[in-house]
Amino acid sequence: PYLRRQGLAVAVNCERGMGACVCVRARDGTLVPEESEDSSTRTIEEVGVISTDEKKPAMQASTDSKHAWVKEFVDEKAGRIKPGMMEKYLHKLFQTRIAVLDGAMGTMIQGYKLEEEDFRGEKFKEHKAPLKGNNDILVLTRPEIITEIHEKYYRAGADFCETNTFNGTSIAQADYELEHIVYELNKAAVEVCKAAAVKLTKEQPHKPRLVAGAIGPTNKTLSMSPDVEDPSARAVTWQEVVKAYKEQIRGLHDGGVDVYLVETVFDTLNAKAACWALDEFYQDDLKGKVPRPPLIISGTITDRSGRTFSGQTTEAFYTSLAHAKPFCIGLNCALGARDMRPHIASLSNIAECYVHAYPNAGLPNAMGGYDEDDKDMVESCRDFFSSGFMNMIGGCCGTTPSHIKALAENLAAKHPPRKPQPICTNMRLSGLEMYEKTDNIPFINLGERCNIAGSRRFKRLIVNKKYEDALAIALDQVETGAQVLDINMDDGLLDGVAAMQKFLKLIVPDPAIAKVPIMVDSSKFHVCEAGIQVVQGKCIFNSISLKVGEKLFKEQAKRLKRYGCAVVVMAFDEKGQAATKGEKIRICERAYKILTAPDIDFPPWDIIFDPNILTIATGIAEHNNYAVDFIEATNWIRTNLPHAHVSGGLSNLSFSFRGMNHLRECMHAAFLFHAISKGMDMGIVNAGALPLYTDIDKDLLVLLEDAILNKHEKATENLLDYAEKERENKSNRGGKVRAKAEWRNKSVEDRLTYALIKGIVKHIDADTEECRQKLPSPLEVIEGPLMKGMSTVGDLFGAGKMFLPQVIKSARVMKKAVAYLIPFMEAAKKASGQVSSNAGTVLLATVKGDVHDIGKNIVGVVLACNNFKVVDIGVMCPLDKILAEAKKCNADIIGLSGLITPSLDEMVDVAKEMAKRGFKVPLLIGGATTSRMHTAVKISPRYQDPVVHVLDASRAVVVCSNLLDKKQKEDYVEDIRELYDDLREEYLEGLSDIKYASLEEARERPYVIDFAKQSTPLTPKFLGTKVYKNFDLEELVKYIDWNPFFQTWQLKGKYPNRNYPKIFNDAKAGKEAKRVHGDAMEMIKDIVKNKTLECRMVVGMYAANSDGDDIIVYSDDDRKKEVCRFYTLRQQVLKEDKNEPYMAMSDFIAPKSSGIKDYIGAFAVSTGFGIEKAVKKYEADHDDYKVIMIKAIADRLAEAAAEKLHEMMRTDLWGYAKGEELSVQDMLRVKYQGIRPAPGYPSQPDHTEKRTMWKLMDAEGATSIGLTEHLAMTPAASVSALCFANPKSKYFAVGKICKDQVEDYAARKKMEVKTVEKWLSTDLAYDRK
Repeated sequence: PYLRRQGLAVAVNCERGMGACVCVRARDGTLVPEESEDSSTRTIEEVGVISTDEKKPAMQASTDSKHAWVKEFVDEKAGRIKPGMMEKYLHKLFQTRIAVLDGAMGTMIQGYKLEEEDFRGEKFKEHKAPLKGNNDILVLTRPEIITEIHEKYYRAGADFCETNTFNGTSIAQADYELEHIVYELNKAAVEVCKAAAVKLTKEQPHKPRLVAGAIGPTNKTLSMSPDVEDPSARAVTWQEVVKAYKEQIRGLHDGGVDVYLVETVFDTLNAKAACWALDEFYQDDLKGKVPRPPLIISGTITDRSGRTFSGQTTEAFYTSLAHAKPFCIGLNCALGARDMRPHIASLSNIAECYVHAYPNAGLPNAMGGYDEDDKDMVESCRDFFSSGFMNMIGGCCGTTPSHIKALAENLAAKHPPRKPQPICTNMRLSGLEMYEKTDNIPFINLGERCNIAGSRRFKRLIVNKKYEDALAIALDQVETGAQVLDINMDDGLLDGVAAMQKFLKLIVPDPAIAKVPIMVDSSKFHVCEAGIQVVQGKCIFNSISLKVGEKLFKEQAKRLKRYGCAVVVMAFDEKGQAATKGEKIRICERAYKILTAPDIDFPPWDIIFDPNILTIATGIAEHNNYAVDFIEATNWIRTNLPHAHVSGGLSNLSFSFRGMNHLRECMHAAFLFHAISKGMDMGIVNAGALPLYTDIDKDLLVLLEDAILNKHEKATENLLDYAEKERENKSNRGGKVRAKAEWRNKSVEDRLTYALIKGIVKHIDADTEECRQKLPSPLEVIEGPLMKGMSTVGDLFGAGKMFLPQVIKSARVMKKAVAYLIPFMEAAKKASGQVSSNAGTVLLATVKGDVHDIGKNIVGVVLACNNFKVVDIGVMCPLDKILAEAKKCNADIIGLSGLITPSLDEMVDVAKEMAKRGFKVPLLIGGATTSRMHTAVKISPRYQDPVVHVLDASRAVVVCSNLLDKKQKEDYVEDIRELYDDLREEYLEGLSDIKYASLEEARERPYVIDFAKQSTPLTPKFLGTKVYKNFDLEELVKYIDWNPFFQTWQLKGKYPNRNYPKIFNDAKAGKEAKRVHGDAMEMIKDIVKNKTLECRMVVGMYAANSDGDDIIVYSDDDRKKEVCRFYTLRQQVLKEDKNEPYMAMSDFIAPKSSGIKDYIGAFAVSTGFGIEKAVKKYEADHDDYKVIMIKAIADRLAEAAAEKLHEMMRTDLWGYAKGEELSVQDMLRVKYQGIRPAPGYPSQPDHTEKRTMWKLMDAEGATSIGLTEHLAMTPAASVSALCFANPKSKYFAVGKICKDQVEDYAARKKMEVKTVEKWLSTDLAYDRK
């Protein structure tokens, strides 16, 4: 009040958040709170802070001390940092306190509930493409909203706000056909943000507000293929991405941006292109006259594995971009703070610049939202600060000004900033992983075999365009010890650029190869440069030299520094190649001084000299000292040129002895022994072929070292004599001396063990008989070599070193051997009374009403391989049979399997009956429909003994072993019970959290289709049914979706090789996936040829209209007689957006009241006819592998038949999509018009609707495809669906439904409510009694 009356203004630093208040100092020296009455009557001498906590000392004159340093940098009148002082100010800021970045722009925009017209404005009113969702253009059409959002974040405590330009490139704007506005958009975005920044800086000059020009990742990636068929394809080129970024940067620059933020980097190569564009714009376009503003880079870790979407670790990501000299680097998006923590820690431990984080508000919930409020996020981020990781904090998805305010006040203001790591003078390289050359690593193997000049095999494959086969050579190099992979495509008849890029693009998505750094190698600069442009990691560029002249050498060096690669410098100059020690030293020293001079400033630790390893023992005296010259020059370089490295290509050394590989490899090993001791720390070698120095024959070693070290005049002559003698030795023939590995020559016990491990069945009967004759009893054959082999198989499988198909092949060998021994064992048992031991007896059963057993069979085989006795009682097993058989075989464990939803209830009933009858054995639950949550909530409480959900076959062994191990069982069961208790609590809490609309409310907001404005529904060619028998199976093969097939075999590729056919490239699963796929194709050929399986299909099309939530089906197109009704369910989970509908399938059919004639389709297909006969044949041969294989194939063919029949309906039988031209891949991606949901699936979870379908189509009478009492289809390899043609129809999930809908549904279907609840048990939003 006093200040207002006096007309005075004063800067006040209010620190109430620290338990203090603003005060004034009176003439008598006392401190009076601002709010006190007599403060208005006293003269103010100064503004200070008095603590409201008597135990704390008063903080005096905070404005003068805490923020005084800011005045030097701020132009208060202009409301911005003074020209030329931005970087200095930022360093002071980041050293003084933790800075604050804003939160999510998208989250804030969503709160405004904008519509299409908001995005269009007047400017784009007539634009032909939809614009809703293009948030960036709001800076042009609704700038006041964006300004308001920026102001909110600034007032919340943000030092930086990002411009609304995340998608501000022509590449991203092409989706909206707005490529032409990119410059205007970016410039306007900076101006909008700048206006808010200036306003707040003028109000609070002690805290300048800054504008960060946001540069997003674009919606295309340079490192990954958009084409599943071609891993080397790219949607965009390096040059196109650089051009797009430069256009954006020009707009941001002209708008007056303070810093650049290259953010949400999921592909490091895109970020490298952005950094290149920045350098090119400021250094080339602006001629270096304007300094580049500070650069902040922010990557995104896409999952808990700690890798970017393009596969890099955090350390590799940093290493790949460190050359851009970011002011600050960090992570944002994808993960919440808790999951981001280890990756921020990694970055903090390595980054020589400042570090930031702006995580999401937790992980996305099931609805795509974010659950952490401001208090939650403070707690999630607290460890970032207490651990000293932070220089800047902000928020990403789901964060708001309240989150930023909480982070600023509760964390950033209360912790000291992190100190950057000291500059690392070790050479760091990166592929998908970082590689750091430390003093503890004396030598780096640069794998040489992917070099056309060095490998005839590699050259042959590349010339014949067998690039994928050539990848095997690269993989072999990595597996045999290459820490860096050298790639060279120099050949006169080859397009070097195309070959280099093609091969590197194929390497990039293969994690087993791409994990190591790449050395791009060519005598042509442009070929190497083309390679650099397709690799995201930090590469080695091999090579440049002074032979092009100093001017061009400098230009090339500057260019390579901009790419951020290490560089090999050859010892060449304008006069030629350096051969002697003196020449090598002279040229390398000159090159070093040029590179490290201020005008280039190339990091010396990224300089690798190749002083030329030249050929010795040629018979020419001048060549004899070449190795010595190299070694001595290496010693001088490492001593006198700080941090520089020395490399060389070893193959040159031994070129005199071409064709004598063993001698050459020994020469290389001997040379390296001496060269490494003098400082050679990397070399191009065939890593897998180098013998140990100590393993070289002593006589040969003497000859080699005499020549290498030029010990005497006859050294060359002696070595040449030795080579000649070896050449004459036909047994050597210049190659390696290989020991024979003929397993058939081993003992019979070892042959049996080997056959089991390798799955070789060919000799099993003969070997088993031989072993039976050798050992005292048939039982000892099993307990000896056979169990030894199976134990090894179990260990390998448990360690992930064998795949499931290999295990099953091993089991087939085991069964063959045991089957052969059974007659002899029976006799032996009678004589000795002995019984073979096992790990325990496990009874497996598919529950009543369910006919699926592939997964159960796999579990059985895996358990059998691990010495469990498995009693499989088949499918469709009533609970009485299950429990009776369990008693009969004295089962130690009972395992229940099921695929369809009703099986879950059957499992509950089995558990209840087990409790009633007093069973005391563990119960295992498995199958596609089951889940850990359902097991914990619905089954476990019904049975007092252990109930365990088993995710897949690979877990079964561990679970069973723990349950039957007396030492481990108690602790294991206790852990399971605690886990299930937590899951039940989570479930119950979830029930109370979810809100639902009443059925009446849901029906008031249906999914609305304006049928009157659509084209009249097309009348099908016929109404009624059409039956196909003996449909050509060969025609179905191309429609197979192979991904579920590999899932059946539990073959899972890792990124980026998850799906077919990329799984074939997976380092771990690829080889086995390819083999199993090959076996499947062979079996399919046999099935087609011998008509082993038959495909039958029935399709129906009918006149239909909707009546509320029902679909009426008429007898004909007169629509007078109603034949039946399909009853649909409507979504009830509450939708906050009032424009979002509650969907039911009936919404896709024109209402009866509309007068529009609409139609519905249905079909049932099966490829399971004939499978029982085939299965019995394979079972008789004890061939579990083929039993599972034919069932898996039948399932795939059934789905393929559904795909084919649906295509026939769309393009011919119904014909509503006659012009459709979709590939099979497009069909599998559901790009066709219409949908084909099936009863029992998310759009209609009620299996009882199948009865209506079957009766309507007479499906069983027409095709013999039947239904069990639980409405599983028989044969098991069957598929059915309802078909909707409307272009607006789409798949959806009904979700949980409430009691009011269940009662209404029961009344419409004329069923008891209890019966409906039973069929929909997993879909109820309440617990039924």
